[in-house]
Amino acid sequence: MNAADDVSAPAPAEEPSSTQPPHARAIRSYVLRAGRMGTGQQRALAELGPRFVLPYQPQPLDYPAVFGRQAPVVLEIGFGMGDATAQIATTLADHDFIGVEVHTPGVGALLKHIGEKGLTNLRIVQHDAVQVLQHMVAPGSLAGVHIFFPDPWHKKKHNKRRLIQSPFVAELVTRLAPGGYLHCATDWQPYAEQMLEVLSAEPALANTAEGYAPRPEYRPLTKFEARGLRLGHGVWDLVFKKR
Repeated sequence: MNAADDVSAPAPAEEPSSTQPPHARAIRSYVLRAGRMGTGQQRALAELGPRFVLPYQPQPLDYPAVFGRQAPVVLEIGFGMGDATAQIATTLADHDFIGVEVHTPGVGALLKHIGEKGLTNLRIVQHDAVQVLQHMVAPGSLAGVHIFFPDPWHKKKHNKRRLIQSPFVAELVTRLAPGGYLHCATDWQPYAEQMLEVLSAEPALANTAEGYAPRPEYRPLTKFEARGLRLGHGVWDLVFKKR
């Protein structure tokens, strides 16, 4: 999730994180935000939330029961306002998607997309991503994981708050099926370098490219990303597969 795509305002620093690495639960990997809800988002929450928002549960999801079919499942952590998520779910209609996000405006926005596009292969969990991964996702059950534009925590003293750290990646890998992939993207070069170092050091993962990967066709450009590219800013994709 890119901060520029989030309409909400930062909350006080004491707010707890829901995507902090499992080895350091006292360290926040993002700040909870309180944002404005448009009428369309509010309506989507009320009308579509009961069907498409899955309650947190401390046991693995039964994917065929949730989606009504057997299909590869991709988990997205931090989908922001959900524009890219909805487009990917539309493009990859033969896959099912579970998006994890704590910010209510983003959940409402993605539900609005679901209604407008008539998507049936997408569900949302509004909860701590680490707990969702540990308790709701069975080992070896995911075809892929998407983490697009997580908070880069620009200041060096805050780098430890970044989501992509070795223990968290090791946890993710256990949930991937053999051959499953982890796709990360960032527009902050120092974070891209850290991601490449961390993912390359995970023995269960193999890089699909020599360094950074070309942007896969399924990942659309966000408005923020397109504007940055026009200004000469870089974007880095990393795609690793489980051995």
